[in-house]
Amino acid sequence: MSVLGRFFSRVRHRIRRYFLTGLLVIVPLGLTYYVVAAIVGTMDRMIAVLPPRFHPNTYLPFPVPGLGVIFTLLIILVTGFLGANLLGRRIVRAYEQVLGRIPVVRTLYAAVKQLLEQLVAEDSDRFRRVVLVEYPRKGIYSLAFVTGESRGELRDRTGGDTINVFVPTTPNPTSGYYLLVPTEDTIPLELGVEQAFKLVMSAGIVGWDPSASRARFLEKRAREASDRAGRDGASQGA
Repeated sequence: MSVLGRFFSRVRHRIRRYFLTGLLVIVPLGLTYYVVAAIVGTMDRMIAVLPPRFHPNTYLPFPVPGLGVIFTLLIILVTGFLGANLLGRRIVRAYEQVLGRIPVVRTLYAAVKQLLEQLVAEDSDRFRRVVLVEYPRKGIYSLAFVTGESRGELRDRTGGDTINVFVPTTPNPTSGYYLLVPTEDTIPLELGVEQAFKLVMSAGIVGWDPSASRARFLEKRAREASDRAGRDGASQGA
């Protein structure tokens, strides 16, 4: 290859490298900005339900972006406060009974409520453990998130100790497959959930940090040991 050819080859290589580096910087920033702007804009529009005399912009000389976020957080906190006391629980039970009489709505409401209860429960292991399963066939492994233990007829029909796992797809981890897998056929990982999602979304390019995974694994084990010690102490004291 001539000197001129090598020169243009190096130029093309550098331009390609700079372009890919620019994509890696711009695309995550752009997506993050788009998502955050969409959320903040939606919440800002929610504040329009307030009467004009209660609207903060009525008393401010300039619009303040993000007021909808504060307004939404206040609504959630007030709703939670009311729902946690005796009167609030009665109101919640009353409207749940009303929703329970509507055929389609009752199914959707019950499913969403149960899902949220499992996700926000402090003692829940939903989407907190990552395992390997041989899927879609023997010898091929897929990352999976443990969503719970199988119970009832599912457990009886499978004839053993099985767990529910969710196998996400790449690059969209919000879609995937629900599988019932024998516990002994899963391989527990020290990999954290956040790192596992990064691996899935990037097709394995980014997300693996052995030191962070090990530290998180040891921290989880120490927390579980502390919880067991606390429960044993409480039972002995009783």
